[in-house]
Amino acid sequence: MKAIRSTLAVVSGASLAFALSGAQAQDRDEISYNTHVGQIINENCVVCHREGGIGPMQFENYEQVRPWAPLIQLKVANREMPPYAYDHGIGIQDLEGDWRLSQEEIDTVVAWVNQGSPLGPADIVPAMPDLPEPDDWNFETDLGEPSLILASTPIDIPAGGNDLWHKHFTPTGITEGKCIRAMQVKPRGDARAVVHHANPSIQVLDEETGEYEDFSQLTEYAMGKWGELIPNEVCREMPANSRIFWDIHMYPGGVGASAQGQAVLNNVVELGIWFHEDDFQEEQEPYTQDLRAYVMRDGYENDMLIVPPHGYTMTQGFHSFDHPVRIDSFQPHGHLRMNAAALEIFYPETGRTEQISQISNWSATWHHSHIYDPEVAPLLPTGAVLVIKQWYDNTADNPNNPDPDQWVYGGSRTGDEMSHAWIAVTHLDDEGYEQILAERREAEERSVAGNDD
Repeated sequence: MKAIRSTLAVVSGASLAFALSGAQAQDRDEISYNTHVGQIINENCVVCHREGGIGPMQFENYEQVRPWAPLIQLKVANREMPPYAYDHGIGIQDLEGDWRLSQEEIDTVVAWVNQGSPLGPADIVPAMPDLPEPDDWNFETDLGEPSLILASTPIDIPAGGNDLWHKHFTPTGITEGKCIRAMQVKPRGDARAVVHHANPSIQVLDEETGEYEDFSQLTEYAMGKWGELIPNEVCREMPANSRIFWDIHMYPGGVGASAQGQAVLNNVVELGIWFHEDDFQEEQEPYTQDLRAYVMRDGYENDMLIVPPHGYTMTQGFHSFDHPVRIDSFQPHGHLRMNAAALEIFYPETGRTEQISQISNWSATWHHSHIYDPEVAPLLPTGAVLVIKQWYDNTADNPNNPDPDQWVYGGSRTGDEMSHAWIAVTHLDDEGYEQILAERREAEERSVAGNDD
């Protein structure tokens, strides 16, 4: 997938063109697995669809892919695969770790299947990417091993029954404050089938009282989430003398395609953290970034959420800041009836509303932190309002809905619903806000001048 494309060994178009010559060229103009489609599948699908991967079938060679070609065509044409349901043409499109296929790649796969899914020239073999092993850390290829790995306390999960929560503490062992570069929460082995979400947060020791106090949310893992990258010029803090509070929600038997319906013994969730160098704060003088759950209204977000049987509902949440900020990522959260989400910005001084992100085919089985390219991440002046919208479908048309006859209320169980979004925010001052605005204007002017040439 494109989240790790920077590390892939890709056969370039120029190399293929050089390889095609003479009488063979006409035969090789057709769209085939070896000349076109294999590379698309290797770069975007094999990371999950391989031996030991989370995909239900393997796509590591033509023999494995060919029987599934019609289904691949359907899923790709409908933008259901790769599973990254972020709308095209609405709001910001420049994202870090974007799994979506380009329209050209989609058209190529569709045309290949329509032509009978041919293998193509035997002497051209699509390059296989350098992928992490299924149990490796997702950022390991680019960033190396995590600087710190913390594990939750093991717990056995039965094959069936009601939702379970596992809440406890683990020390970090950090004696000096750090700035976080990237994070990944990873259920170990079979645990990924039953871990609904895992929310590690930080508590810091107050040396005067001897008590730990809440400091910040670290990250939020939910089914399918790849990980979280922090912009290079900001600091997500890991204080000294801290501990992790684990809030792990598990659903016995599992949810979605990875559900196994079996007991999971010694269920463990791991947290991998990559730190910046120790002198990062002194050299960069970074602004602080934090992650929060922004709810549909002040107070507990679920107490007014009701989805009627065979019906629909929508929620809206609003939040403003008393200082300028930059929005770095957007991760909407809901359960089995939620099917869409959007993020907008309302500017009270002008009455203008700006669309930022929309996910019209959201699914609880694939959560993503949509990380904006720092050069285009939303920049909010003081008083601008974040508008968070989420939609719910409790009808039989919703493929994730276990029972459309039920009234669905707000709550923490898998069968309940929730309405909030995890949003990473860089907190600026007026000087920093104006500096970023000036840098963007300058970049835009350079771009316009370059186009004039």
